[in-house]
Formats: sequence, structure tokens, C-alpha cells
Amino acid sequence: MRSCGPSLIKYILFAFNVLFALSGLGILIAGAVVLSDVSEFNHFVEGRVLAPPIVLIITGLVIFLIASLGCFGAIKESPTLLLTYAVLLAIIFIVELAVGIAASVFKKDLEGMLKNSLMESIKRSNAEDNQAWDNVQRKLMCCGVDTPADWREHSLNHTLPASCCQPQYIEASIGHCKESPALGKDKYFQEGCVGKLKARIDKNAVVLIGVGIGIAFIQLLGIALACYLASAIRQMRQAN
Repeated sequence: MRSCGPSLIKYILFAFNVLFALSGLGILIAGAVVLSDVSEFNHFVEGRVLAPPIVLIITGLVIFLIASLGCFGAIKESPTLLLTYAVLLAIIFIVELAVGIAASVFKKDLEGMLKNSLMESIKRSNAEDNQAWDNVQRKLMCCGVDTPADWREHSLNHTLPASCCQPQYIEASIGHCKESPALGKDKYFQEGCVGKLKARIDKNAVVLIGVGIGIAFIQLLGIALACYLASAIRQMRQAN
């Protein structure tokens, strides 16, 4: 009867690690999706915006290895392997928690950073900047930092780019739309890009925070199970 408890915990821990491996896959996929989405606009964002999803991708890969160790330790009933597993799980927990907190803190400074980056890019208006702007304006259907007037006031040629023009008004012969009064309010995108880009990154941050912190607290159960099983196995062996 005394072995019934640890044996049950062993199988529970084994099942937990199967789910843990699947959660690793979920973390990896979430990190890859966010990285793919944000990297489209990496010309305007700092490296720290890309860091959290990269960390989660690496964490997802490591989780597979840790889950395998947990399964092996449970089957072999090895206290050393189980405690090693618990320590590694605790480290992953801290990493995921840190990623979630970093993403939350970074959201506070995001708009200011984006606004400065976008405005500096308009002022430079070189080929690389213009290509990046064309990408973000077409995909997010926006124009300028806050308004289309930003191009008139701050760009080198003081002209709105073709990517500010709504697709239905672009004339094939010139690849642009003929400008109308008041910055073409009837033909050009009127919403600035800083708000839309921030909303896009905020949405991804919510995914990172939810996945990182949500799965991190579930891992506490794995740590508790591993420590309990290691302690129970040692007590049984000492009793025998």
C-alpha cells in the first residue's frame, strides 16, 4: 500500500510530461508566429521587440528535452533525475515569467519608441526607409506617423508616396493616384501608422504574455510532482 502513492504520482508525472511536451510545441509555435508577424516591420522596431518571441522559440525547444528527462526519471524512479528535472523546470518557469513581465513593461514605452523611429525614418527618406514605409503603409492601410501631413512636412521631397494611396484609386499609368485638395482625403489613407503598428505589436504582446505566464504557472505542478516523487522514492529505499 505504501508504494501505491508514489506509483500513482509516477504515472501522473509521466502523463504531465506528455502534456508538457505539447505545451513546448505550443510555446514554439506561438513564438514563431509572433516573430514572423513582428519581423515584417523590423525596420522600425528595436531588437528588444524581437527578443521575447525568440526566447520563447528557444524555450519551446528546451521544453521537449526537459519533458523527455522527466518521463525517463519517472519511469526509472531516479530521485537524481527527478530533482534535476525539477530544477530545470524551475529555470524555464523563471525564463517564461521574465518574458511575460518584460513584454508587459515594454508596452509602456512602445508608442514613444515607435513614433521616434518612424519620424526619423521619414526625415531620412532613403531607399531602404521608403521601401519599409511602402510595406507598412500598404499592409496596415495607413499614411505617415500620425497623419499624411508628416510626409509633406518632414520628408526630403515633401511628397506623399504611392503607398499612401488607397488601392482603388491608383492609376495604372502612373502607379499613383492623382492628388486632390487637403492631402487627398478622398483618396489617401488618413490614419497614421504609429497607432496601427502599436496595436499590431500589442496584440502579439498579449499572446506572449498569455502563453508565457499561463504555461509557466502550470509548470509549478510539475515541479511539485517531481519533488514529491523523488522524496517518496528515497524514503521507500531507506525503509527497505
